[in-house]
Amino acid sequence: MNGLVLLIIGIAVLLGGYIFYGRWLCKQWGVGESKEETPAHTMEDGVDYVPAKAPILMGHHFSSIAGAGPITGPISAAGLGFGWLACTLWILIGGIFFGGVHDFGALFASVRHGGKSIGEIISANMSLRAKRLFIIFSYLTLILVVAAFASIVASTFGATYVDGVLDMEASKANAQVAMVSLLFILIAIIFGYCVYRRNAPISVASIVGVVAIVAIIFIGLNFHPIYLSTTAWMWIVGVYILVASVTPVWILLQPRDYLSSFLLYAMLILAAVAVVMGHPSMDSLPVFNAEGNTTPVFPVLFTTIACGAISGFHSLVASGTTSKQLDKETDAKPIAYGGMLIECVLAIMTLIAVAYAYKWNADNPDLALKGATAIFGGGIAGMIDPSRGSLYHILYTLLVLTYSTFCLTSLDTATRMGRFMFQEFWIDSTKGETPENVTGFKKIMANPYVATIITVVLGVFLGLNGYAKIWALFGSANQLLAALALLAVATWLGNIGKNNKMFLLPMAFMLVVTIFSLIINTKTQIGLITAGGADWGPYVQAILGVLLVILAIVLAIEGISTISKQKNKAAAK
Repeated sequence: MNGLVLLIIGIAVLLGGYIFYGRWLCKQWGVGESKEETPAHTMEDGVDYVPAKAPILMGHHFSSIAGAGPITGPISAAGLGFGWLACTLWILIGGIFFGGVHDFGALFASVRHGGKSIGEIISANMSLRAKRLFIIFSYLTLILVVAAFASIVASTFGATYVDGVLDMEASKANAQVAMVSLLFILIAIIFGYCVYRRNAPISVASIVGVVAIVAIIFIGLNFHPIYLSTTAWMWIVGVYILVASVTPVWILLQPRDYLSSFLLYAMLILAAVAVVMGHPSMDSLPVFNAEGNTTPVFPVLFTTIACGAISGFHSLVASGTTSKQLDKETDAKPIAYGGMLIECVLAIMTLIAVAYAYKWNADNPDLALKGATAIFGGGIAGMIDPSRGSLYHILYTLLVLTYSTFCLTSLDTATRMGRFMFQEFWIDSTKGETPENVTGFKKIMANPYVATIITVVLGVFLGLNGYAKIWALFGSANQLLAALALLAVATWLGNIGKNNKMFLLPMAFMLVVTIFSLIINTKTQIGLITAGGADWGPYVQAILGVLLVILAIVLAIEGISTISKQKNKAAAK
């Protein structure tokens, strides 16, 4: 199979899904039927609830959900021996019928619930107990995300030291990325001020913003005096996300993510150009599964490729920040459903880059591309400049910069969502409680600054003390989150008399995938423990694995019970 042909087929299928299946979903759910304004208008507070024009909100949402996921997922799946056809089928089917429905449904349901999170939707349509179980699980997952992405960003920025002496050459690229990222934050603040406080036209501001991005990239590549250790950057990143989580979205979150999206769009265009120029064969990858591969396609493939097909993290973004900024209900389809399918395109492009990189590695073992960043960046840049000249190195640096930019974007979005989750845990919305009207201990714990400080401290502490030892749980936990979000939206749609059948198969499939994956991982960790010499990682993974299985079963029973009652009521009418 030729990579270019694969990309064309993939885009055609995804476009068809967006047009036809997306339109059908809108009709089934009644998207746009409500004449009420969205929560961004009715609850506007200038901090979290701020209406955003569709292009700006698309930039925030897409930047936040993309992160490193659609790149690392296909690369990891290929590394495990899964073939290009198996990966592509899951990306296409998962994106259209699983992930797109999941993201779109989560955003729509949140908008109809006052911009509240999936936890509050569960509380309103299932029970307060189910809500609290979901929030505990989601919050722990977000802490893991904060720890992982903070560590990735810090290591990307951090200088390299050899025997206590700074290695300038090895640290140069990291210093360049750090400098550009800091300048990027500065121009985002200026952009937000000009658009929201000086009413600058979005078209003019966008052009100036893109020019500024080019300028700061040039500055970063040629002027990079910041050489700090990874640990120092970890604390700096912690302070940054602490501030970013509580500042008004118009001054940093919206403009920074909007401007970041131009980098992602540029990366997509660059990748498309690379595939057209290189059109590599996919033969360096197996078709379905590598011969003799002992890693089972089920359930591992479906937890390895998450962001490119379906990811529970997306539901937290959709119901955590995007729903509070949605200007019009009809914007939900292009932003949530469309954003997911664009991410699928990136995942397919990554798979093609992997095929090229694997062929390169086979032909040039001494210059092999190793690691997700090198495989993606080297694969794309290599298709454009096979000779690996100056153009290759420029493109490679820009791709690595884009990769780290989206890690930072997902990081502070995850922190803000962690703050929301922590606050909501202490609030019983069925009794009319809000962070503003509760008293006593609840008042303290629901305070946004307290919630943010606790979230950041936990995330940074775990990032500095070995989050990688339990990171293997993230894939399963993330997909369990997706199953529970599907369940939450399905119960709500059933309660209001709308068609929810499109959620039932994806929900059941993801629950089964998650439970099987957790059982396999827990069994592996118990084996490490019984073999002796294991550190704290296997113990924590084994305990959390069992707890997650129990959580999945409890919430599944409660959700299925709710849906059954809905069917019985409908049959009785």
